Amino acid sequence: MIDLNSAKVAIIGLGYVGLPLAVEFGKQRCTIGFDINAKRISDLLSGHDATLEVASLELSEADKLSFTADINDLRECNVYIITVPTPIDAHKRPDLRALFSASDLVGQVIRQGDVVIYESTVYPGATEEDCVPIIERVSGLKFNQGFYAGYSPERINPGDKLHRLPDIKKVTSGSTSESAEFIDALYSTIIRAGTHRAPSIKVAEAAKVIENTQRDLNIALINELAIIFNKMDINTHDVLAAAGTKWNFQAFNPGLVGGHCIGVDPYYLTHKAEAIGYHPEIILAGRRLNDKMGAYVAVQMIKAMLKNRIHVNGSKVLIMGFTFKENCPDMRNTRVIDVVTELVEYGVHVDVYDPWLDQDEVQKHYDISQVDKPKANEYEGIIVAVGHDQFQEIGIDRIREYGKADHILYDLKNVFDATCSDLSL
Repeated sequence: MIDLNSAKVAIIGLGYVGLPLAVEFGKQRCTIGFDINAKRISDLLSGHDATLEVASLELSEADKLSFTADINDLRECNVYIITVPTPIDAHKRPDLRALFSASDLVGQVIRQGDVVIYESTVYPGATEEDCVPIIERVSGLKFNQGFYAGYSPERINPGDKLHRLPDIKKVTSGSTSESAEFIDALYSTIIRAGTHRAPSIKVAEAAKVIENTQRDLNIALINELAIIFNKMDINTHDVLAAAGTKWNFQAFNPGLVGGHCIGVDPYYLTHKAEAIGYHPEIILAGRRLNDKMGAYVAVQMIKAMLKNRIHVNGSKVLIMGFTFKENCPDMRNTRVIDVVTELVEYGVHVDVYDPWLDQDEVQKHYDISQVDKPKANEYEGIIVAVGHDQFQEIGIDRIREYGKADHILYDLKNVFDATCSDLSL
């Protein structure tokens, strides 16, 4: 097994998860950040992180960190940490192509005694049953004899400047007791909050998927309550505020459930459950409800416009915010797109305004129209879809000015007082 002091780390994948990890390791030991995206490497070499997770000063402080898109540069490393995306496909099935490709890449450079650690979200069993065999085949090395593996699920919260990587407790695991001890010790050098050593890789994998599955189900319950209370003409947030006065009431808010974790991870667990012959009911029911919320929001807007005698077909609606959460540029699996799509089907022209996004990126991924700055007296409908700080700074009065004399304002994220909007979730 590798001596901790001689560990040279390679981070495979430099997105929202990989880059903060590379920076923390790069402050202490020889670390190489690898990504197949040459532009991403070029940006990082110039000190710019497009995800805005790491500031230029932090990049410069990681003086033992280098970046590359050349696989040959990885041969000097002996610890490989894989942090590539694991999305779902159009049929809501796990898409592990990037993970398998990264495993193949590691197989080309790994040597006797080296360690590979996976951080990407997977279903229980994926590391040892699906990924490790690829490394064995490509490298010719035998698992737990020629090389070792571990799993340490990522817990990065994009856009969160309070809960940073070193301050979030890290779950670790290894394929043998010796490798588990090494992996736990390695992460302990950068995680101030401490580590939790799981008894097996499968336990660590399962822990990751249930963290977000639990949140998904709790939000699904609140979304269903919001639908019920809307039909009863009761403000959901007033109900939650009242219920929240009890010490053991758990605080969740209704809304669109997207992003790379909560809207994805449950499908990894249900995929594995179905593969072993069990059909999940509660988990999938929650997913179905949350996946429908975008369409529900759009229909609520349409109904309100019709009730106000606003002609829907040919009308203009401004959607403020497109990222999957506030104060970050991450638009992976954003469910705001569902609102846009549904409104367009009713003949509505939709403009999107999001100060966190680049027009080229939005156009490339979603082919929608983003305005640089909304015009006054332009829209029959306005939806505040994401609670960016910039929207609070603009203020409700200025936002109202974007609308025509007769318009509907839907404050989806409860950014402003309920009395200031025409609709809220």
